[in-house]
Amino acid sequence: MPVAALACATYIRDIGRGRENASSLDPARARALWEGVLDGAVSDLELGAILIALRIKGESLEELEAFFEVSQRHNFVMDTLGCQFAYPPVVIPSYNGARNMPNLTALLALLLARRGVPVLVHGKVGERDVAPLGQPHRVTTADVFAALGLRAARDVAEAATQLERGEPVFVPIELVNPALARILMLRRTLGLRNSAHTLVKLLQPFAMPVLRLASYTHPEYQGLLDRFLATSNQAVLGDVLLARGTEGEVVANARRLAQIDWYREARSSTLVAGQAGVVTELPILPESRDAATTARWIQAVVSGERPTPPAIAEQVDAVLVVLEDMNARKRSAQLHQDVASA
Repeated sequence: MPVAALACATYIRDIGRGRENASSLDPARARALWEGVLDGAVSDLELGAILIALRIKGESLEELEAFFEVSQRHNFVMDTLGCQFAYPPVVIPSYNGARNMPNLTALLALLLARRGVPVLVHGKVGERDVAPLGQPHRVTTADVFAALGLRAARDVAEAATQLERGEPVFVPIELVNPALARILMLRRTLGLRNSAHTLVKLLQPFAMPVLRLASYTHPEYQGLLDRFLATSNQAVLGDVLLARGTEGEVVANARRLAQIDWYREARSSTLVAGQAGVVTELPILPESRDAATTARWIQAVVSGERPTPPAIAEQVDAVLVVLEDMNARKRSAQLHQDVASA
């Protein structure tokens, strides 16, 4: 059935007056606008104006919450198809890739999978979605997964099979949320990131509580994420670990120990304090950032031939601390439920 066109002039008039004079949309209008964007009810001209206006103005907390709520409803929800795992799933978004340092997101995923953790990585596949024309190619996590012989899942059933085998699974964003993927890919046309680049990194694609890993690049963005992740409506989705990323990837920077904050049940605490500056002894990293070289180095680390960079080892330990706590809370809730029904 054709989608009715959404008239956007009033929205653009409010959000399109620049950083100093623009006004933010209230939650109801923000939901209506983003629903129209994801449903394809907005013309190309208006869509470009909306995305650029939001980019210049910056999303308010209320707009981000509304956009996220709408985006979640467009997910193809994953499940474990009856599989029982020792831990809740860990969800790792990967949308930036690496331009200067080796992309070690796949190492984080493999180290967690070896500890019995079901790991789902979602992101972009192919250079066409990574950067506008004329910008340097980034090595994506999908590139490294392919070099490791781990094929991206083609559907939900294949993703579940890979999880059953104890492998980290890479799922293209087109499978997780095709409506948001369409907006994400407009970066190549517009030359700038848009609201979708924030939203995809926060998605919860499972029908159960999970641990999501999140990151920020610019310190001022940390404040917005802090307020967003501390809201009560996030509690039902699971826990979140937030840290400063490595070129936009959530994997810890191998050259510095970053602070890691833990968000659970609408409360936050610092799980890893981190430290200023670079680590005392720099780890030996891959000599080149290309996918094949990075994959060989990752295999050497996973096999024990090379040491795990301390910052990434600490990140793995932090993830396991949270997963154990999530399991304990689940057991406690089940016990209370059993007592109440007895």
